[in-house]
Formats: sequence, C-alpha cells, structure tokens
Amino acid sequence: MSDLVYPPVIGLAKALFRALDLRITVIGAEHLPRTGGAVLASNHVSYLDFIFCGLAAQPSRRLVRFMAKQSVFKHRIGGPLMRGMHHIPVDRDAGLASYKAALAALKDGEVVGVFPEATISQSFTVKEIKTGATRMAAAANVPLVPMAVWGTQRMWTKGHPRALTRRHTPISIVVGEPMRPGRRDDQAGTALRARMQELLDQAQRDYPDKPADSADNWWLPAHLGGGAPAPEATVT
Repeated sequence: MSDLVYPPVIGLAKALFRALDLRITVIGAEHLPRTGGAVLASNHVSYLDFIFCGLAAQPSRRLVRFMAKQSVFKHRIGGPLMRGMHHIPVDRDAGLASYKAALAALKDGEVVGVFPEATISQSFTVKEIKTGATRMAAAANVPLVPMAVWGTQRMWTKGHPRALTRRHTPISIVVGEPMRPGRRDDQAGTALRARMQELLDQAQRDYPDKPADSADNWWLPAHLGGGAPAPEATVT
C-alpha cells in the first residue's frame, strides 16, 4: 500500500506538538506488534484522539488505519487527507462494508484503529462498547491491543470550546498487553471494556496535572471529584 500522504501528515503533527510544547507520554508501545495485522482499541474522550493514538504505533514503525464516521471523509480538506492515509470510512447505516474493508486490511497485515465506544464519552469513563473490535480480531486471527488516551479532552471535546493552541498540556497514552479473543468468546467485549478502563484509570492516576480550581475541573470524571457528568447522566 502506497503511503505518500501519511508520513508528511505525521511530520506536520509532530511539529505542531513541539510548537505547543505538549508533554506527551507513551507507555507500553512495545505491546504493538512490529509486523502483521492487529486491532488497536482505544477509549474516546476527544475529537483529536486518533491523532495521538497513532503515536503509540510510531516506535513499532506502524501506520494505523483508523475507522472513522463517513462524514469525516466528505469534508473538503479532511476527506482527501483521510483517504490518502487509507483510513476506513464507517457508514453506521450500512456497517457491513466497513467491517469487510477493515477485515481485509487486517489480513493484509495492517494495524486497524477502532474506538469501540463509537462516540466520545462525556463522562470520561469507558462507556458500553460495540463488539466490532473483538469480532474483527477474532475473524482475522490477529491480536487485539487495548489502549487509553487521556488529556486530549482538554484541547477539544464534545460540549466544550476548542483550545487547540493550549500549550504545555500533558497527553498520556497507555498501551496494554495484546488480547486474543476467540470466535465464540461471548465475554470478549466485556473483557476489552474492563481492560480499557484499567488503562484509563492508570492514565488518570499518573496524570501530572490537576485542575487549577473548581471552574477548571470539568475535564475530570465525577468519581475523581471532577465536573464531568456521571456515566448514567451522559447524553450521546
């Protein structure tokens, strides 16, 4: 697969990260295989997650093909970039085609990135997840690599103003050990969600910043004393 677009986009993103002096920490990058197909499954707290999640694959010299809603591919600027990076469009009304495209990419040895929650979690906890990630990993017989990202919500998330020029923001990315779901493993989705939450708990526990005051605690989940809505109150 020809990649003329992806490497320059990564280079530009890294330059922007340096300009903003973002404090990016990646833990567990060695868990992503250097060769062969794999499904990378992450929590979802920000519109920017796919950019930062892809950084976890850099030490392994892998390019992640993210599954993203079809409307992103129709954007005047974003669409050509998404297609040029060979990301996979998802039509939620006809998901079989995107599932087959992702499965083909996995069998070709690609890393496919998935956000199993489907939409951003406004509670900043792991919501109920879709089964696509586990089913794809089992069908393609590839490892399922859980991960968590934290801090990106402070730059741009649902229901809050964008702060894309925020400087010195810590961003934490934690990658877990690969899982091997079986085709008939009915508990694979439950196990993946639990593992994603464990990784998110780790990222939140080790995060170097605290809210400046009560008005700034919106980016913390309720169970940590933050102002985010409780999971049962979250509207998606």
